[in-house]
Parts: sequence; C-alpha cells; structure tokens
Amino acid sequence: FVSVFFGGGTPSLMPPQTLAPLLNRLASLGLISDETEITLEANPGTLDLDHLTGYRDLGINRLSVGVQSFHAEVLAALGRIHDADQAIQMIQHAQDIGFRRLNVDLMHGTPHQTPEIARGDLEIIRSLGITHLSWYQLTTEPNTVFFSKPAPLPRESLLTSVQDAGHALLIKAGFEQYEVSAYARSAATASKHNLNYWQFGDYLGIGAGAHGKLTVSDAALPIRTRKLRQPDHYLRAALADPVEFSAQSSVIAKDEIAVEYLLNSLRTKQGFTVSAFEARTGLAYEVITSAVDRLIKRSLLIQYEEPETRITTTDKGFRYLNNVLEEFL
Repeated sequence: FVSVFFGGGTPSLMPPQTLAPLLNRLASLGLISDETEITLEANPGTLDLDHLTGYRDLGINRLSVGVQSFHAEVLAALGRIHDADQAIQMIQHAQDIGFRRLNVDLMHGTPHQTPEIARGDLEIIRSLGITHLSWYQLTTEPNTVFFSKPAPLPRESLLTSVQDAGHALLIKAGFEQYEVSAYARSAATASKHNLNYWQFGDYLGIGAGAHGKLTVSDAALPIRTRKLRQPDHYLRAALADPVEFSAQSSVIAKDEIAVEYLLNSLRTKQGFTVSAFEARTGLAYEVITSAVDRLIKRSLLIQYEEPETRITTTDKGFRYLNNVLEEFL
C-alpha cells in the first residue's frame, strides 16, 4: 500500500492498542513497509504524550492535526474542544518524539475571524516549523450546525484579501502550494494519500461510512463503494453474514468520468498529462480537446510539451477553477 489513512470523526480517541492488530496484520502480509505513509487524524483535545508515543511505536508516521484556529473566539464558534495552548503543546510533543511528517488543518473565513486573526494563525504555523498545511475556507454543508443556524461570515471582498495575504505569507515562509488547499515545504512532505485522490487513483474504503473507488480491470468502468454509515448498523451487518457483507456500489458513468478526473487533477498545480488522463479514465484525450483549446485561448489553461504533453491551469485559471471545470460539463 502507498498509504493507510485513519480518518473521519476523531480516530485519536482510540488508544494505540486498538489499532495494533490491524497494522500488525498488514505488516505480516507484506502490505505495508517503512515506505508506506500511515496517517492518523488527530484532535488536539484528545491526545496526550503516551498516546502519541504509542501511535509512533505502531508505525504511524504522519499526523494530521485538526487545529482549525489558534484563536479562542474562533474555536468557540467552531465548537472545538481544545484551546491554542493544547494544540501547540500537542504539536511540539509530536515533533519532540520524532514525528517529522506533520500536517495541520486550519480554516479561514470563519465566524469572528479578522485578517489579523487569520495572519496570526499562519504566523504560529511558521514559528512551529510545520512541514504541511491544509488551509481551507469554511464552507457550510447540509446536516451541519452552520447550515441549520447560519453564523455571520466575512464578506467576499474580505475573504479574497485574507486568502491573497495568507498565500503570500506562506510562500515567503517556504511553503509551496501544490493543491487548492494544500501547502508543503517540499515534495517529500506532500500528502501521498491525498495525491492519490487528486490523481484519480483507486483506494479501499474500510469501516463504517467509508467510501472507496476501485477499477476492477483495465476495460471496466471505475466503481464507487460506500459502507454503511452508522457503526452499529455496520457491525450488525458484518456479524450477520461476514461472507456476503459488502459495500453498496455504483459504477461511474462513462460520460461522467472525464469531469470527475478533471475535478480532481486540476486542483493540483501539476495538472495532468495526456497519458495519465487516458490511463485513469479509459477515454481518448480527444473527448476533451475542444474544451481544453477554448480554455487555453482564454488564458485559463496552458499546455506544455516536454517531457510529455501536460495541461495545467494558469494562475488565473487556478483562481477561477470552478469556471474552468464548468467548461467540461
């Protein structure tokens, strides 16, 4: 396996010994090695030094820490259970015991956040020597508290200025933006797991609520899989008939594959190669050439020929990515 990712909810609530049988089994089968990126999503309010040490000893080599903000008022508005000191202490503990691949999740465009608060969050990231940052703008999704009880959010012009200023600060601090919301200090510290998503790779979804994508053969259309969402439903179904228990699945329609591929690959600064597009989608590149040509003429995409044909967004295209993707619908 290129990567193993424990995520969704707060897996750091589990003591390390809960994960030991799974990781030991994967190792005994030769499915993971020292080269496998093994990530645990962690909430600063749920971890102590003993837990961190236990996870490290199991072979977990990357932490993704859901900080969201270092400002008390913002954290309260987001319903987080930790404070800034807890988050900083946890990050420093992880670094002290040997975690070198460490991601921090931060949000901007949150209730009560000012440009000064957003800049202060990024300054703390710089001072802590973080190697990877996921910097997201808050979006309200259905079935969330913010969707049912909307909070006052910054106006659009303020969101734009914060994003521009924050991006400039991160670049000056030695980060490179390699995806819409992802910054890394080097290619070596980029997330292998997330890159596989963005390159339209396959992945197994295991556990309650897990999603997966599988290409059964070169000639077949990719399949999306989805496990039962509620843990008690998932366990009851698995125990009732372990042989027959499987995920719900659906084939990705042929006329949707190109858009799904581009929706992911154009999120990255590297874009995609013609050969990768054809290999991952099973489609001829000609199905999208007319849209690509239109976007190149509008200075939203650019084509490189060496060492192979590669299509990426321009700076303008990256900024207005939704408009670029609409051309392929």
